[in-house]
Amino acid sequence: MCKLQERDDIGRIELVQKLARENCQFLQTDKKEQEKSEHVLIHQSLQRANTARNSEAEFTVLSVLDEEVATVQVKEQERNVLVLKKVQCCGPAPPAGGSGSAESDWRYVVVSGTPEKILEHLLNDLHLEEVQDKETETLLDDFLLTYTVFMTTDDLCQALLRHYSAKKYQGKEENSDVPCRKRKVLHLVSQWIALYKDWLHEDEHSKMFLKTIYRNVLDDVYEYPILEKELKEFQKILGMHRRHTVDEYSPQRKNKALFHQFSLKENWLQHRGTVTETEEIFCHVYITEHSYVSVKAKVSSTAHEILKVVAEKIQHAEEDLALVAVAFSGEKHELQPNDLAISKSLEASGRIYVYRKDLADTLNPFAENEESQQRSMRILGMNTWDLALELMNFDWSLFNSIHEQELIYFTFSRQGSGEHTVNLSLLLQRCNEVQLWVATEILLCGQLGKRVQLVKKFIKIAAHCKAQRNLNSFFAIVMGLNTASVSRLSQTWEKIPGKFKKLFSELESLTDPSLNHKAYRDAFKKMKPPKIPFMPLLLKDVTFIHEGNKTFLDNLVNFEKLHMIADTVRTLRHCRTNQFGGDMSPKEHHELKSYVNHLYVIDSQQALFELSHRIEPRV
Repeated sequence: MCKLQERDDIGRIELVQKLARENCQFLQTDKKEQEKSEHVLIHQSLQRANTARNSEAEFTVLSVLDEEVATVQVKEQERNVLVLKKVQCCGPAPPAGGSGSAESDWRYVVVSGTPEKILEHLLNDLHLEEVQDKETETLLDDFLLTYTVFMTTDDLCQALLRHYSAKKYQGKEENSDVPCRKRKVLHLVSQWIALYKDWLHEDEHSKMFLKTIYRNVLDDVYEYPILEKELKEFQKILGMHRRHTVDEYSPQRKNKALFHQFSLKENWLQHRGTVTETEEIFCHVYITEHSYVSVKAKVSSTAHEILKVVAEKIQHAEEDLALVAVAFSGEKHELQPNDLAISKSLEASGRIYVYRKDLADTLNPFAENEESQQRSMRILGMNTWDLALELMNFDWSLFNSIHEQELIYFTFSRQGSGEHTVNLSLLLQRCNEVQLWVATEILLCGQLGKRVQLVKKFIKIAAHCKAQRNLNSFFAIVMGLNTASVSRLSQTWEKIPGKFKKLFSELESLTDPSLNHKAYRDAFKKMKPPKIPFMPLLLKDVTFIHEGNKTFLDNLVNFEKLHMIADTVRTLRHCRTNQFGGDMSPKEHHELKSYVNHLYVIDSQQALFELSHRIEPRV
């Protein structure tokens, strides 16, 4: 598609010959209603073939406001199937031959369309250079990130197979264009695998599709040797390391090679068969009705492994304790050491408590006894920078595990999407637990002097989190210090030195929500990756775009909306451009790591307020 104006050199012989070979024609339109009278020539592709049926596509111009803006509407059988908008290029798209004109600085981007036409336009846009131009690369990434919104994985697989195996493409196709089309499909599949990684292992449709497309490439590589490069790239992505030559895929040897490759491929498809056993979640082991120890553990963890962590956390002998599953109906069941401690059915129907073996009641950490004083003493003896580093290491392990697709599922599938947002949910849960942990530690400290030290310590930890670019824990700690049950402790805050109050005020200003969190956004933008964003705000941005724009316009996918969402989701990719180095972790601080990884929190605001009024009664 191209647009020529009267001042352009219409006599470009190469262009005219190319258009003639593609069975296209020119349409001339006069814009007499405009003050500036112009002639606009739109390249019309009247013979674009549809693999499902022989239909003609009609291109019409909806509006040409000036020389730089044009909206093109593509119709099939009097029905809109694709809407394109002309924009200026940002990327290094090299001209086909020699020097290009100003026309090459402009591109058509998708505004809306049917899923099939968006995919077709994407494949047309792809070229087989080492680096795609910015617009095509963005379109490809937008499509792969958001396709689940408007089509199923099975639909995408079937559409890609049709494009790969089509006998004709855009009318009569020259033989040299067949491998080009196949390579474009394989390039898209390679990008899909690279972006989704392990996710494709868990979908039956994608596993079957990869088997089929791989078999097709093996069938085609002898006839089209140029596909060997794509085949090797495919093998590399699938974890196959065996080298091949074109001769291996000759008809005489193809079956043997095919059998060998399928055996390798089956291993790749099956190696994550025990994904649920290795999955990690936060297990809440309740000490009392409103307080628990948060334990990050594998789904396959035993009661003995969980109990060992909890006993160390609450400083009780493991042999004196037992884990008890308590249903909401009141029914109790003691877990044996080798029993699986984590059950999804238990999460919905009850809780896990830790009981003393010699008593029928739960442990009580609320009394101002030696235990609660020791808990405050433990954190007061810890180095604040090292503690912030451990918080960062823990948060980074969660943040680095989040798949970009999880944000899409979280936004579009609020109900029943838990299995697709596991890592995202863990980081959100961690943010909430850090906030509760700050309040819990301060309110369990009955001595005023030590409580003042604790508040100072948390202010310093928050400052270190900001310096280490961990904005998730930074926000959580500041919000914990601002919790109503903590902020009302006037005796404690009065004794905080002026320099700490000033520092806390500066940190608070970053959490100011005014002007759409401008202070935070400006500061975060200046930080170099790797960095951890405040995830609730990132999710709020995606949700705002989703709720403020329709997903479908006139039965067409609103691709402009999906581009905005994909652009926001790509924030994760930017934040993870680099990895935190291994030297960031403090040297051999097992106690510190255990303390940070398994937080003790009180999750009841009422219980926190009762503690607050107990240590500083209302005057």
